[in-house]
Amino acid sequence: MKDILVTGGSGQVGKALQEILPYAYYLSSSECDLTDERQTSVLFNEIKPKIVIHLAARVGGIIDNMNNQHEYLLDNLKINNNVIDNCHKHKINRFISILSTCIFPDKMEESCYPMKEEDMFNGRPTETNFGYALAKRTLSYLIDSHNAKFGTKWQYLTPCNLFGEHDKIGSHSHFISGMIEKIVKAENGKDKKITLFGDGSPYRQFVYAKDLAVLIKKCIFEDISESFNVAPIENFTIKEMAEKTLKAIGSDLNIEWDTTKPNGQLRKDVSNEKMTSLFPHFKFTPYEQAIVSTYNSFKTRING
Repeated sequence: MKDILVTGGSGQVGKALQEILPYAYYLSSSECDLTDERQTSVLFNEIKPKIVIHLAARVGGIIDNMNNQHEYLLDNLKINNNVIDNCHKHKINRFISILSTCIFPDKMEESCYPMKEEDMFNGRPTETNFGYALAKRTLSYLIDSHNAKFGTKWQYLTPCNLFGEHDKIGSHSHFISGMIEKIVKAENGKDKKITLFGDGSPYRQFVYAKDLAVLIKKCIFEDISESFNVAPIENFTIKEMAEKTLKAIGSDLNIEWDTTKPNGQLRKDVSNEKMTSLFPHFKFTPYEQAIVSTYNSFKTRING
């Protein structure tokens, strides 16, 4: 399977894919700067892939997004344009890219939740990560328009909030990973509490990175080329997820909410109806099982 190129191969989804698709070529940013047109062209000429799984992106947490909107928009546009252009030049027929549910409208009528795939452009994305979201929306249109014009089988999967053993640590981490990091450091320092952003009221869906990796592999080997949302049906508040996490790992830490920090988007839950129709027997890993594995991994990474 060396004819499969995986960009962003050193990220959490890339590492999850390596466990179940070991013979692909996993590209990291240290090997090729995909924002650079020449480097990207050289890469494709050397690898000559037949299938491309595009995971590479500039990603980060809410504060980093808010502080660097221009860079998130520009870098992701460059990455996506260079990859798409080379996939077109090399006549790649199977192309799978990963978006994010943050690209959906910031606010919808109550009756529109959970949002379906066709709701993506029915309003502005949230301002807290507008640059990133706009770049990802553009990628979705590049894929759809390429299919329409050239008859290709390109697709994008749009997962809800990702978490897993290999997520980033630090300011670029997402909510679950950032919370786990705080828990481990609090336990190491014998603290009795952790502090989380906002008031805990926003609703979120979460998906384990390994589950997304399984779906990517299934799309290739079962020849599924439709684009679809990836999310469980459950939709909990951030406060509920934090409490579920502490309970699952057996922690007695208390939670303090810093309401001077942003809450982020109130709701962005999406429908998994289409995904379920394509993969009727697929089961998500239970959250408690996935979060314990993630917690244990972070303890090892942080404590060495």
